[in-house]
Amino acid sequence: MTAGYTHDIDACVREIHKLAAAGADVVRVAVPEKKDTDALRHIIPQVRVPIVADVHFHFQRALEAVEAGVHKIRLNPGNINDREQVIEVIKACKARNLPIRVGVNEGSIIERRDKQKRMKELGAVFSDKKHGYMLAIMIAKLEEYLDIFYEQDFYDIVISAKSMDAALVVDAYTEISKRFDHPLHLGVTHAGPKETGCIRSVAALGALLCNGVGDTVRISYANDPIYEVEDGLELLWSLGLRERKGVDLIACPTCGRIQVDLFTLVQDVRKQLAAKVTVPMKVAVMGCIVNGPGEAEGADVAVFAGDRRGIIYVQGERVANVPEPEILDRLLAECLEFQGKVLRGEAKLGEKKVSITPPDPLGELGSGWEKVAAGMVEQTSGGSKPAKLTIGGR
Repeated sequence: MTAGYTHDIDACVREIHKLAAAGADVVRVAVPEKKDTDALRHIIPQVRVPIVADVHFHFQRALEAVEAGVHKIRLNPGNINDREQVIEVIKACKARNLPIRVGVNEGSIIERRDKQKRMKELGAVFSDKKHGYMLAIMIAKLEEYLDIFYEQDFYDIVISAKSMDAALVVDAYTEISKRFDHPLHLGVTHAGPKETGCIRSVAALGALLCNGVGDTVRISYANDPIYEVEDGLELLWSLGLRERKGVDLIACPTCGRIQVDLFTLVQDVRKQLAAKVTVPMKVAVMGCIVNGPGEAEGADVAVFAGDRRGIIYVQGERVANVPEPEILDRLLAECLEFQGKVLRGEAKLGEKKVSITPPDPLGELGSGWEKVAAGMVEQTSGGSKPAKLTIGGR
């Protein structure tokens, strides 16, 4: 969803373009005033993604948005609940084959006195759940609201039932998916800043998507919405629900074996590859020779580091052994060269040519030979490569 004012036409168009370029398939804009719906007439012809009008409090904004050519309307049952007003919006959307999203978010639903009995009944059904009472309200509100749509023979409906509580989101969408045959728009509302909101959102949405629940997704942060799009895509890519675009970067976690400035290297690799690589190649950046070779086996391009050095592989084939200051540039060069081969049809993603053989820990990546020479380790077998090391002498 855009963060700026919709009536600021040029700024709104720029933001929509930015979100679409980042991967958003649909963009929602707020239309609290008539000047916002008037702006839609100028915005929609300039953008290439469907636009959803977010309508609150005044049904007339929905009618104006439909006339302006919007692609979808979002209604809030807690704020627009007059039956005749809702019917007017339904008729306008039906005449133009436009869908309507009904959002029974926790923060906006209203408990009505004439529905007390139904909510009590539903509360008994959900009594085994932590949020049984709130689930009852959500279901009752949906039943009440959707009855108006069904009476008008309108079924092009999308449902959302967001909350800031990840567990409630999972329960709500799970129950709604059993009771209503409509697409579901998933989200955790009021999720907070990106630093914590990403965990809250992925905890709920990942669980639902893994169980086949959900048709569209929005991750919500108190931050630049570009991060919402990026993290939403990463979630879909990670679950195999969307074909990845660009690099799939994997890196090892922190540990005492790291012998290069891995964290800086990973961030530098991520930023530069994001700007230059478009094919979904897997790139591994590993900080040591213990787990590095095994982790790098599944990567198209990989580097694993030793004592201030790095060995680089392309689909299992060793191509370089460089000192730490040269790792970034050489890795990027190999990624770009491999991308060119893929685009020319000379290589295929995920096609390993050879198995990676881990280097000797005392050899070219390690400081072992220097330790042997200094008497810090004992070579206990003959030949050019020790079979066993004893740290600190005998």
